Amino acid sequence: MRSHVGHTDVVWQTAWNPTKPLLASCSADKTVQLYSYTFTSPPLFSVATNISTDHTRTVRSVAWAPSGKALATASFDSNISIWEPSRDESWEDIDAEHIEWECVGTLEGHETECKSVAYSSDGTLLASCSRDKTVWIWEGVSTPKFILFIPTSKGKILVQPDAEFECLGVLMHHTQDIKHVAWHPKEQILASASYDDTINLYVDDPDDDWYPVAKLIGHTSTVWCISWSPCGNYFTSSSDDLTVRIWIRVKETRGDRWDCIKILKEHERPIYSVTWGKGQSGKDSLGWIASTGGDGKIIVWNIMGKGADIETIKLASLEASHGVSDTNSVSWCLHEGMENILASAGDDHTVRIWEVIPV
Repeated sequence: MRSHVGHTDVVWQTAWNPTKPLLASCSADKTVQLYSYTFTSPPLFSVATNISTDHTRTVRSVAWAPSGKALATASFDSNISIWEPSRDESWEDIDAEHIEWECVGTLEGHETECKSVAYSSDGTLLASCSRDKTVWIWEGVSTPKFILFIPTSKGKILVQPDAEFECLGVLMHHTQDIKHVAWHPKEQILASASYDDTINLYVDDPDDDWYPVAKLIGHTSTVWCISWSPCGNYFTSSSDDLTVRIWIRVKETRGDRWDCIKILKEHERPIYSVTWGKGQSGKDSLGWIASTGGDGKIIVWNIMGKGADIETIKLASLEASHGVSDTNSVSWCLHEGMENILASAGDDHTVRIWEVIPV
């Protein structure tokens, strides 16, 4: 539908605002681009603003709060920045095209490159992960409550929480670089994907700290990305092993178990991104999964069925989505009536918008 050339370097990720017609993208050029769009058919996109950011290296990940009122950016400079509208007026009254954004907080603590950042479904928690093999969980607060000493490979480091966030825990349960974090759409369950080929799931112990409830083994190489199904009973993962896997939650007396029930093999190079959206296939569908990666393909499946008995129906396959360049991420639009609109980001410095029309 549309290709946007606003960045001057590799574009890593896109994220749709859940309440405003805004799409964000982040890049190796250290900036975040915001695009506004119409609710027409087809929608019309235009550049709304360029956030220069205070990051000194690549901005690798971008995530919206569920309210849409805050934007988090994670950078290879090891920091996370929180952005909010600079004008003090009602969010509902602000025109999406004319919002000015200011940095209201910087979260410091990771030793090396931050790879991913994500808000929980209720917006109270923020998760980040890094090449330092840790996952951090942050909570929004009005003022700092304490000074935190965190054990790391270099000994204890002092962390003074930002005025808006405090660190609830540092999870050190992967043995290699952590590529991605993703929150369950309805519960406070966090998933992380790693270079160690595994996926970890974490929950909060009300009487103690966050802890891993499952380590999922199945992929045979780096796990790049995780995306939960809209219902929360499944999630999908993508990997260097050229597969997309679908996992199901199995409830048991002593706790939940997660089983791999489907392996999709359609890509020829590492699969960097996978996204699970509502789709437009009716009530019998569990939604649409899109995947992309180093081969430049974007593949879309409709997931049908229930329980472990699901069927994957390929809806679309697009070659060379960003020309000869790698495609780094895909993400589904969140707004009702636009669930078939997909954004992609590539090494060719562009953000591209696609409409998926099943035939």
